Formats: sequence, C-alpha cells, structure tokens
Amino acid sequence: MAEAIAAAATTSLSIKPSNRHSQLFLSSTSFPIIRLNSLKNPNFRPLVVSSTSIDSAATQKTSSKTSFLDQREGSRYLHFVKYHGLGNDFILVDNRDSSEPKITPEQAAKLCDRNFGIGADGVIFALPGINGTDYTMRIFNSDGSEPEMCGNGVRCFARFIAELENLHGKKLSFSVHTGAGLIVPEIQEDGKVKVDMGEPVLKAADVPTKLAANKNDAVVKSELVVDGVTWNVTCVSMGNPHCVTFGIKGGQDLQVDALNLAQIGPKFEHHEVFPARTNTEFVQVYSPSHLKMRVWERGAGATLACGTGACATVVAAVLEGRAGRNCTVDLPGGPLEIEWREEDNHVYMTGPAEMVFDGSVPLRYLLE
Repeated sequence: MAEAIAAAATTSLSIKPSNRHSQLFLSSTSFPIIRLNSLKNPNFRPLVVSSTSIDSAATQKTSSKTSFLDQREGSRYLHFVKYHGLGNDFILVDNRDSSEPKITPEQAAKLCDRNFGIGADGVIFALPGINGTDYTMRIFNSDGSEPEMCGNGVRCFARFIAELENLHGKKLSFSVHTGAGLIVPEIQEDGKVKVDMGEPVLKAADVPTKLAANKNDAVVKSELVVDGVTWNVTCVSMGNPHCVTFGIKGGQDLQVDALNLAQIGPKFEHHEVFPARTNTEFVQVYSPSHLKMRVWERGAGATLACGTGACATVVAAVLEGRAGRNCTVDLPGGPLEIEWREEDNHVYMTGPAEMVFDGSVPLRYLLE
C-alpha cells in the first residue's frame, strides 16, 4: 500500500467528509482499487488518491451520473468485512446466496497477503446452513489450506452474522455447521462471544497423531523429539489437531517469550507423527487458573491468538495436573476465558471479536 501511495506522489488529493465512517480509495496502474471503510476511528476524514489519468477523465465527465466509486457496488467486486479476535484477523465474506465459496483457496491466499492484498490470517465465508443448522462456516487459511474450524474465527463469524441480520443490543445464539461439527456461538450483552466448542477429542488416532497412547487412548505428557530436543507433549483435537507442550523433558518451566517461534513452530507442524500436520501451543503456567500461551498455527504460522488452541491448552493442563477447569489464557493479542465443564465435558470459550473495516476488491485483481 505504501508503494501505491508513493507511486501516486504526483497525483491530486481531495478530502471529502463522511457521515458514517472514513473511506480510503487507492488507485494506480499497478495496484487494485480497494475501498476501505474504517470503523475504528469515525473522526478520521477520508482520503482519495487518484492517478492523473483517472483525475483527468473525471474532470472530462463531470456530468456523468456515476463514478468509478459507484461502480464498485456491482457484481465485478468482492465485498468483505475485516474482523479480528484478539489480533487474529479475518476477511469475512457474505456467501449466504451460495453453498460454494465465492473465491478459490488460491485467491483467498492472495487476499491474505499482507503486502500485496488486504492482509489476514484467513478468509471466512458465511454460507447457508445444512443439516438443520442456521449457517455454515468455511475458512481458507492464508496459505490456501482449509482447516476444520477456527475458534477466534467463529467469534468473528458470530459478530458478522449479527451485523448482516441487523441483530444489535441483543443476547442471541445460533447454530453453525463447521468441518469440526456443530458449533453454537452466543453473543453476550457486553458484546463478547461465548462459544460452546463441544467435547475435546483425546483418542490418539482421532487427533490424529502417530504417537502411542499412554493414558487410556490419549497421548498425555508423551515424549516427542523435535530437532534433537525431547519435548513433553499432550495431543488434543478441538475439531482440529493440537500439540500442547509445557516444556522440554527434564527442563525448567517454559518461558514462552524466549522462544524462537518461527524456527521451532514449523518443525512441530510438519513432524511425521502428525499426518494432518498440527497446531502447536507453547504454554507457561502462572497459576492453576492463569496460563500464558504462544501458538504456531497450521497453515497460518505465528498468530496473535488461537481460540481452539486456548481450549486445547486448558484441556492439556487439566490432563497433566497443572491447572483447573476454569482458566484465563493470555495470548499475544489478549486474554480468553476457557472452561472445560465437567457436567457435559464441553469446552466453552469467551472472548471479543471486533469489526475493523469493510471494503471491496475488484474480481479482476483476483484473476491476475
């Protein structure tokens, strides 16, 4: 985006007021026109950067009833809303008119590029419900892969649906079909979203992992050699696979801020004992009700938060006798409240989801 603005250094600038929120339009011969409506700062005034040729053309056609800004509302544009859950950010697309995503995994990866696209950890589609559910949620990661589910993503999904259906100031819940099964998010009166994440899967073959079960059918505090170092790991699925570690064998308690996540994370993700790859959580215990976690996400790398990872972390901490069933889990983007309820064996996650901006991107950009 900085290059696009630099390329337009000789262009004209005009400022126009907006009653609702700011709008940023960028246009150059080498950069797609993307409209960004900022919802974080309503006092920010819109900036229009236009190339000389477009500015000249606009001058010649002042009598025209429509401009290229009006044309963006047509079918040639993909409309989206950007959300984040504790910094884990997503592009949300209203796909309720079709059971197939509007763009391909490859195009989603292009949109997620933080230098040449919108920038995100994934693209989430709100599709029609199936099997009696209200909606279906699908997600493409920033590398184009499709995970079964995403905890932070489903909170963003819930807030997105509330906006689409104009459901404001109400406590509401609905059912969502995902690749991990039925998920039921509930928007609280304070705006946070509580999600019934269902029961954790502990059977080794179903996580899946090739590590041998050592506690009933589960892998709990088992040894895993990664790059010559033996780690103690517990494997949990929250509809997607997780490998949770509290440190190396015989070592001191883990200090997660000291980890070189970019170096060690991929070696866990692609380890041969995880046939579907894995998300990996590195956890530091502050107290039986307070944990700190950093995550390397399968298909997305290091992210600021991972909802399913926070759930898996608490389950693993309980199984290893390190924590109770109600915990605050600190992530780089902020805290999540996690409860592994004994009565129904379900895991409940509560946390925020915030809208950042909405916009449109020309479909021709995705086809290039």
